Amino acid sequence: METYAPLFALLLWVPSLVAASRQTCDPEVSLNPWVQVKEMGLGCWTSFLRDDLVEVHIVNIQFSPNVPRFFSLNVTMARPMNLILTSDATESYVLYYLHKDVNVYVSSNTSITLHGDSKDNIHKWELPSGHGKLVKWATQTFGGVTSFTTVRSPKEISYTGKEGTKLGSGDCTLEYEDPSVKDFMDAPEKSPSPSSLKFCSPGPQVPSKELHIINIPDNAGIRNVSLRVDGQKMISLFLRGPQGTVWSFRGQSHTKIGSTNEILLDNFTLKLQPTVTMASDSAADVQRKALDYFKASAFTSYSEIWAEESAVSLLVERKDYTSVTVAGTSTPLTTSAAHQMPLLMQLYTSPDYRSPLDPSTKVQSDKRIYAEISGHALGEIVLTIQVMSCSVRSRGSCPAVEEQMPFIPEACSSSACPNSTRLSFSLDPLQRLSSNWDLECSVKLCYSEKCGDGGRVKRNLEISQPCISPPTSPYFDFGLPAVLSIAFGGFLIGVLLIGALWFIKIKTGYPTRLDVSSTATNLSGCPCSVTKRQPLSTNPSPSENSSANASIGSTQSTPTSSMA
Repeated sequence: METYAPLFALLLWVPSLVAASRQTCDPEVSLNPWVQVKEMGLGCWTSFLRDDLVEVHIVNIQFSPNVPRFFSLNVTMARPMNLILTSDATESYVLYYLHKDVNVYVSSNTSITLHGDSKDNIHKWELPSGHGKLVKWATQTFGGVTSFTTVRSPKEISYTGKEGTKLGSGDCTLEYEDPSVKDFMDAPEKSPSPSSLKFCSPGPQVPSKELHIINIPDNAGIRNVSLRVDGQKMISLFLRGPQGTVWSFRGQSHTKIGSTNEILLDNFTLKLQPTVTMASDSAADVQRKALDYFKASAFTSYSEIWAEESAVSLLVERKDYTSVTVAGTSTPLTTSAAHQMPLLMQLYTSPDYRSPLDPSTKVQSDKRIYAEISGHALGEIVLTIQVMSCSVRSRGSCPAVEEQMPFIPEACSSSACPNSTRLSFSLDPLQRLSSNWDLECSVKLCYSEKCGDGGRVKRNLEISQPCISPPTSPYFDFGLPAVLSIAFGGFLIGVLLIGALWFIKIKTGYPTRLDVSSTATNLSGCPCSVTKRQPLSTNPSPSENSSANASIGSTQSTPTSSMA
C-alpha cells in the first residue's frame, strides 16, 4: 500500500497542475482593445423613393452623459434628400455642410443650434414628439420614410453618396438595428462609455490561438446582439448569454464559434442552434467552459457586457496579441484589417481542381473555366453552399454585362468538398472587346434543410481571345507530276505557235530565206534592209550587153527629139 501512495499523490497532482495551467482572470470596468460595444437604437431601412427621386431620412441623435454635445453634418456628397434631425438633448450644436439638393428639417422649438453658410436649405417646422409619431408625420408629409437611424454621441454624420434605399418593404417599422449596416451614411461615435463593459486578459501567457470570450450576465437586459468580426486572422469566439438571447452574426469567415444561444447568420432566416449548455454566468465558470470547449490552455480576452438598451452591437477586431498592451485601460496599438467576405471563389482551368488560377493569368475565351466556392465551418457546424445565379461585368472602357451567366454544377464528394461547392462556366459569351471581367455569384447557405441568403461572392477574371491561324500562303507547292505537266503543256504551245507561223508563211508568200544586207545602197531609213538577192556575174554575155545598151540608147534619145 505504501508503494502506491506516491503514485496516488502524483495522480492527484496532475489534474491540479492542468487546472492551474488554464489561467483565468477577474474582469474590471475598462475598454477592451479587441471588442467594441455600441448600444443599438430604434431604426428602419426601406425601399421608399419619391417620384422626384428624393429620399427621406430621419436621424435621431442621443448623447451619453459627460460627452460634448457637438458634431458636424456633412452631406455634400449626398443624393437629393429631405433630412429630418431630432435630438433628446437639452442643447446641442451642429456645424453643417450641405448639398444644394438637400433640405434639413428641425423642430421649431428644437434644442439643436445649426451653424453653416446655406440658410435657405434649413427649415423649421412643427414636428411631433415621439419616434412613432414622427415617422407617421413624415409619411403623411413626404409620402414615406427611406430610413430612420438612431445615432449615439456622434463626432460626425456624413453621407457617402450611395443609394439610400434598400430592397424590401416600403413601410418604416421601427425595431432595434445596427446602424453600421447602412452604407449610405457614416456616424462614428465619440469615445464609447466603458461603464457597459468589463474586461480582463490572463496575460502574460500568449495563447496559441486567438480566443475571445463574451459573457452577458443573466441580470443584464440585453437580448439582441449584432456581432461583427473584422480582419483575416483565424479566431475563436465563445458566446454566453441569458436564455432567449439571439446573436446576429456578420463576417463569419475565419471564425469558429461556440454558443449557449441561437445564432442568426447575417440577418438570414437561417438560425443555428446552441452548441453549449451551461447555467452559471460567473466569470470563472464561463472562462473554464470556453477553454474546455475549444481544448485550449489560455484565452485572449474576456468581456462582460451590460447596457441600458435591450440590443447592442459588438465589433471584434482580429489583432496580433503582442501588439496590444493589456494593462489598466488598454488601448489598441494596431488598426484592424479590412472586412473580408465570408465566402471565397477560386478558379481552375481543369476539372481536377488541382492547380488554382492566378488572378493575373489570362484565360482564352474558347476554354472552359472551373470554379470552387468555399466557406468556413462555425465550430462544429457545417454549412452547405448552393449557387443560385452568376453574372459577369466588364471593367473596360466599353462596359458589358451578362446578367445570367450559364453554369453547370460539378460533382464533388462530401469528403473532398466539406464546406464548398463546384461549378463550371463556358466563356463563349465573353468574346467581346473587354478582357477584364468581374465574375459574381449569388449563393445560399443551408443547414439541416433550411437555407438562407448567403450574399454574393466576386472574383476577377482576365480573358484573352484565342489565337487565329495565319492566312494561307499564295504560293503553290508543286510536285514532280505538276512540273512535268507544265513542261508538256509548254511544249505543245510551242509546237502550235511554230505551226501557225508556217501557215502564215505559205499563205502570204513570204520568202523562204531572209538576208540582212550589209551594203549602204540597201539601207532605206533603217539600219537594216531586207532585199531580194540578185545573181551577179563578172563576165556578162554579149546578148545581155547589147540589149542593155539598146535600152539605154532608146531611153536617152527621147529627151533630144523632144527638144528639137
